[in-house]
Amino acid sequence: MDEVGGDSPWGDVPSQSPPAQSTENPFAGEGDTSTKSKAPQPLESSSTSTLKSPAGRGRQPRTPRRAVAQQVHLEALDDSLGPLGPLGDNAQTPQSDQPPAPPQKEQTLTHNTRQTLPQNAIGRGMLESVGPDDDLETASTGPRIPPPVQPSPGGPIRRDTQPSVSVEQAAKPTFEITVGDPHKVGDLTSSHIVYLVRTKTSSKAYRHPEFEVTRRYRDFLWLYNGLHAGNPGIVVPPPPEKQAVGRFDTNFVETRRAALERMLNKIAAHPTLQHDGDLKLFLESEAFNVDVKHKERKEPGLGESKGMFSGLGISVGGGGKFVEQDDWFHDRRIYLDALENQLKSLLKAMDTVVIQRKGLAEAAGDFSNSLHALSTVELSTSLSAPLEALSDLQIRIKELYDRQAQQDVLTLGITIDEYIRLIGSIKLAFTSRQKAYHSWHSAESEMQKRKTTQEKLLRQGKTQQDRLVQMNADVTDAERKVHQARLLFEDMGRLMRSELERFEREKVEDFKSAVETFLESAVEAQKELIELWETFLMQLDAEEDDSAFYKPPVEAAARASAGSSISGPTAVDSTAAAVVTAEDSD
Repeated sequence: MDEVGGDSPWGDVPSQSPPAQSTENPFAGEGDTSTKSKAPQPLESSSTSTLKSPAGRGRQPRTPRRAVAQQVHLEALDDSLGPLGPLGDNAQTPQSDQPPAPPQKEQTLTHNTRQTLPQNAIGRGMLESVGPDDDLETASTGPRIPPPVQPSPGGPIRRDTQPSVSVEQAAKPTFEITVGDPHKVGDLTSSHIVYLVRTKTSSKAYRHPEFEVTRRYRDFLWLYNGLHAGNPGIVVPPPPEKQAVGRFDTNFVETRRAALERMLNKIAAHPTLQHDGDLKLFLESEAFNVDVKHKERKEPGLGESKGMFSGLGISVGGGGKFVEQDDWFHDRRIYLDALENQLKSLLKAMDTVVIQRKGLAEAAGDFSNSLHALSTVELSTSLSAPLEALSDLQIRIKELYDRQAQQDVLTLGITIDEYIRLIGSIKLAFTSRQKAYHSWHSAESEMQKRKTTQEKLLRQGKTQQDRLVQMNADVTDAERKVHQARLLFEDMGRLMRSELERFEREKVEDFKSAVETFLESAVEAQKELIELWETFLMQLDAEEDDSAFYKPPVEAAARASAGSSISGPTAVDSTAAAVVTAEDSD
């Protein structure tokens, strides 16, 4: 090794590895004393040759010289430009007309960085921003600034920070449903009333925000039955009752139309029923009868097995007599019975009031006919004209009574009838809860039977091993059904509690609104009646003034007063004489 070192003491310096590689074997050159004595002399030449001859790295390095040369290089380097080279605050600012010196340009870190850009797979946009012929003055004077981001060819991309629909609105869509345009269709044997159902909604489950379809009464009845069967325990607003006689009467059709509209809006406002598929089919389907038949073929038996009972394998039967164990439900059942009786009494009294108003309207019509007949035979025009005017007034009073009677039915009467039907729907929900209770207990009895059979098989020993395995599976299945039936009964109880609370809140609001509207309509009707009578009396007074036996010479007095400005005192005297003559004649 000494001979090699003597022949070429510094020939292996260009092959030195970077400082990071010098730590692989720091103690490899401790035994070579000749190397330690010769290392401090050629410091600057070794450093320069390292920078200027990077191609020599392919030679085999000598570990002792590499470690010692690196240590001396770090201690003896005196760089006036700082440890970072020509970068930073100590960087030399070249003149604009003179390019930097080649040695400085070669040692610049920015130049090396640009040389390695393609190797690091930098984006094409950044590579294009720095050309190969660009000057390095700007890069050497400070930190590099990334190139600006070019806008897309299609213009700036706009992103909506706010969602199009809020979470609350998406979870609780709004519905505005109107039922109108009732008209009779069909021949004599199949005639019925068809209604136009218009819907405006914010729900994304529908194809359009606004649409309209035509429906008849039995379609509304189908919707009620489907919602009640598919949602046991929920109070579904029912449609109005059927009426065989007078179903094409104008007042009855209007009353039914208003009741059907209230039914649909209450269903659409319910947090559970508004998401039901039957409601969507009813409101949106243009081929309703075909879709209903297809649904019935797809889901046969839309009875009590639908909804919560489906998929559980629980028989829903009537069972024996139900004895309420919960005091809260017992008190509510008594309260609902009393409320139903009181509402029926109120509806009966309301019907009496409506009948009385209609009787007043008929009496006013008869009175008008009699007055008209009398005015036709009266010879004196001074008497026949007031009689005819009174006859016309009674016709208007008759229309007012008819309108007020219909308004009473559409405000307070329809609300009373609606809540009587709602109580009936609540009783159906109570019946569903009773059926769930009987299903729970029937499942328990079936489980006890299977457990008894299982105990018998266990006592028989290994002779009935196969049957015992099957019976164990049956007992497990029976326990699962009992657990599911009990949870169903408890869930239905909690659901009915919330439904009854909702019923109470809506009942207070609806009756307040109905009573206020009823009173306002009554006050308006009385004001209109008073206005009719006052107008009639004013007309009578004006006619009496016109038909007096002697009329004052108003025209002569007016002519005299007009001529007084011309003839002076003479015209005034003639006017005064005319007035005195009129007073004497009275």
